[in-house]
Amino acid sequence: MASSVVRATVRAVSKRKIQATRAALTLTPSAVHKIKQLLKDKPDYVGVKVGVRTRGCNGLSYTLDYTKAKGDSDEEVVQDGVRVFIEKKAQLTLLGTEMDYVEDKLSSEFVFNNPNIKGTCGCGESFNI
Repeated sequence: MASSVVRATVRAVSKRKIQATRAALTLTPSAVHKIKQLLKDKPDYVGVKVGVRTRGCNGLSYTLDYTKAKGDSDEEVVQDGVRVFIEKKAQLTLLGTEMDYVEDKLSSEFVFNNPNIKGTCGCGESFNI
């Protein structure tokens, strides 16, 4: 298995209705730009895969990995020329979620703005639904 792409944070978004979209996950222009940058020097990879793992103090955590192909049960999201594959286990946890890329003076990371989350840990790395 490939190593993780970068760190990701999860944020519970309150007072936000889940909007019906054609894609299971939407990407901000910043996330699209960063994924294009990451894949630029990796011609063997076709996109990134979002998964969910049991870990952290609140139960679940998202993972991001490079991927060479779509898995049999993966959901594919194509936006602005970027391909993101969602593992089967993560599909229901991501409905209505916006994936963003945020940079500040101390860190840079992908952020999942998820309206389905009931709680997060203090560091923002794990969540529960």
